[in-house]
Amino acid sequence: MSISDNEKKLFNEINITPLTDIFLVLLIIMMVLAPTFSSMDTSITVPEVNSGVNVENKQVVVSVTKDGMLFVNESQVSGAQLEEHLKSLLELSPDKSVVVKADEKTKSSKIMEIMKAAQVSGYEKLTVAGEPLNKKKQKELMQKANEKTQIEEE
Repeated sequence: MSISDNEKKLFNEINITPLTDIFLVLLIIMMVLAPTFSSMDTSITVPEVNSGVNVENKQVVVSVTKDGMLFVNESQVSGAQLEEHLKSLLELSPDKSVVVKADEKTKSSKIMEIMKAAQVSGYEKLTVAGEPLNKKKQKELMQKANEKTQIEEE
């Protein structure tokens, strides 16, 4: 039995079609997964709001700093004075609503206290702002509170 020359020739070419298929599948997988990698930033702690309406300036706004200090329409109030201060501002809000802007580190129990005080004061609607009280605004409120206490001390 003799083997012909054609049969003796070795197959030296590589079929790259399966290799191309594998690379295309990997490319598609990476294209699908790539957007999820960029959205996994753990340093951002600000709540995100996809839809909503702007808060009108006519409404009563209760701001809470990270230290737990309360400000109603930029004037500082204590927790005990909150209910009576909200009652005095009820006529400013035609739809009887109050907006709460709080620092992201504010405890939910503080928000619950504000909700209770607003309900007792006669407010019918409470909105928690989707954008937290930013650090710049907190500094402004703290400066106003410090200036007010310095004037009272003199």
